[in-house]
Amino acid sequence: MTYTYKALNRAIGKAIHRYDMISDGDRIAVGLSGGKDSLALMWMLNERLSRIRIRYELFAIHIDPGFEGGFSDSLKSCSEKMGYSVRVEHTDYGIQGHSPENRENPCFLCSRLRRKRLFEIADELGCTKVALGHHKDDIIETLFLNICYAGEISTMVPSQSLFQGKFRIIRPLAYADEDLIRRFAKTQDFPDFVNPCPSAKTSKRQEIKTLLKQLYRSNRKIKGNIFRAMSHVKPEYLLKP
Repeated sequence: MTYTYKALNRAIGKAIHRYDMISDGDRIAVGLSGGKDSLALMWMLNERLSRIRIRYELFAIHIDPGFEGGFSDSLKSCSEKMGYSVRVEHTDYGIQGHSPENRENPCFLCSRLRRKRLFEIADELGCTKVALGHHKDDIIETLFLNICYAGEISTMVPSQSLFQGKFRIIRPLAYADEDLIRRFAKTQDFPDFVNPCPSAKTSKRQEIKTLLKQLYRSNRKIKGNIFRAMSHVKPEYLLKP
């Protein structure tokens, strides 16, 4: 076993156990975007079934946003080679998001529509949990996005109940660094699918990512300190609402 596998497995195990993410008999929809994060998540959740006592079922789902140059067919072929099938849902959500009427925030609309459809399919499949490939860096970036652009201190959480408990979103990669996932994807020779979205490299999240990278380069402890700060909040030292 490689060091990257062990490190990633340890990070996933920590998140799953700390937040009690997976139980025996669960039917779990896995949002498969085609990025290294979701591919690694699906691979690890599938692999761990061979060495743990509890049983659960996985259903990989890819919501194709409809951009020219999409990779859904290649993703389907890749998934079959890795031992699982993926349901591909073809949509025009990306096109809607980038329509002339919605130029100010194309990512928000596209993301909302894709998430809504993912939950609809999960419901059709009898899944009560939806696993997403968000990792430690995503959680930190979301904190800064919400501070800078929403005026609130909040982020995505590793486990979250939605719709009066009908669904639970789980993020087993919550304690895994993006760089570790990237290295694991390389050892597994995962394909590098290019995101055809025209906003992929110009989004607000990309701006925050660039800003944080500059901070991390100045002091290697900053990233860990930011992540720990989200579970070490002192409300008495914050402003009144």
